Amino acid sequence: MLDWLIVGGGIHGTYLSLFLTRRKSVPPAAVRVLDAYDSPLALWSRFSANAGMEYLRSSHAHNLHYDPFSLITFARTLSGQPLARFIEPYARPALPLFQAHSQHLIERYRLRDLRVTGRARQLTRVQDGWQVETDAGSLRARHVVLAMGATEQPHWPAWALALRAAGAPVHHLFDPAFERAALPVGGRMVVVGGGITAAQSAIALAVRASGSVTLLMRHAPRIHQFDADTGWITYQHLENFHRQTDYAVRRTLIREARHRGSMPADVAAELRKAEAHQLLRRHTATVQAAAALPDSIRLTLDDGEQLHADHVLLATGFEPHRPGGAWLAEAIAQAGLPVAADGYPIVNRNLCWSPGLFAVGPLAELEVGPVSRNFAGIKLAAERIGEML
Repeated sequence: MLDWLIVGGGIHGTYLSLFLTRRKSVPPAAVRVLDAYDSPLALWSRFSANAGMEYLRSSHAHNLHYDPFSLITFARTLSGQPLARFIEPYARPALPLFQAHSQHLIERYRLRDLRVTGRARQLTRVQDGWQVETDAGSLRARHVVLAMGATEQPHWPAWALALRAAGAPVHHLFDPAFERAALPVGGRMVVVGGGITAAQSAIALAVRASGSVTLLMRHAPRIHQFDADTGWITYQHLENFHRQTDYAVRRTLIREARHRGSMPADVAAELRKAEAHQLLRRHTATVQAAAALPDSIRLTLDDGEQLHADHVLLATGFEPHRPGGAWLAEAIAQAGLPVAADGYPIVNRNLCWSPGLFAVGPLAELEVGPVSRNFAGIKLAAERIGEML
């Protein structure tokens, strides 16, 4: 029987595997990471490439190592120096530097050796722990950490679903099978979304096909450095959050704290520059109706205008419902796992959902707070779990 099984091998699961084996000295042979993808951070790397990300939104301290200065140290090495580019504020690293540092940690600490490729299909309580049925066999562990993100549930507006059903060339940036590089060069492209990912991808496409890209936003750019204020990493905001015993109130606080559809000032500046040089057009409106025509897509907007496109690319984020799907719903029912009215887990301070079962990432946000889904969130979550070891 394993000591720890982590279900999910993205940023959260990979960080936690390093944290447990290095900081908490859990023997690597006793830890496994179950993931549907062959390599660590597979989806995160694809999504960041699809978005045309140049610099991370978060600071250098938010990296895969529990040492906040690990990335800075790597940037001074022979391997890191050629990639050592940062942008202010907060010394945010360039994507190639972050990726190289992540791969350095994965190789140095042999994190690939901890991985089991497969998907969870069932979760049941057993003597002294939990059993996870996967399409690669059964795994038993004394402690199971559910580290699934929302990465496989992109949000498709109803009009876009209808276009897709009609066979129209509409894609979602966060579709695990989508690759932006495969889009044809040229033709009219409409990017739909209001946040940092929409802006970055529109700029990247406009550089490749100048003048043929329209960024369709529901609102003017909302400028926020991070997707939630830094006070949510400390007790500045968390103290009041944890005083709330009504989980519906906590959900409201999370919703209000998140700067959805926002972007930092530097990305907004790049967007304005691209508009000024007529690389792209930005239009503020909402899609009211969409039609797949024989040779194009027609979008009818709420301001009375129509857009015609050869391709539509969605950057509309993820569905808000609980990750995990049917197998987790079945486990909740069978094991009597407590959930709030919105279906999300009710966990204790150490993120324990039931003896031996823990949650991080989106599944822990009613305890960790608005930053639970990002880099800051997994660092907070790992420290909470680590208090028990």
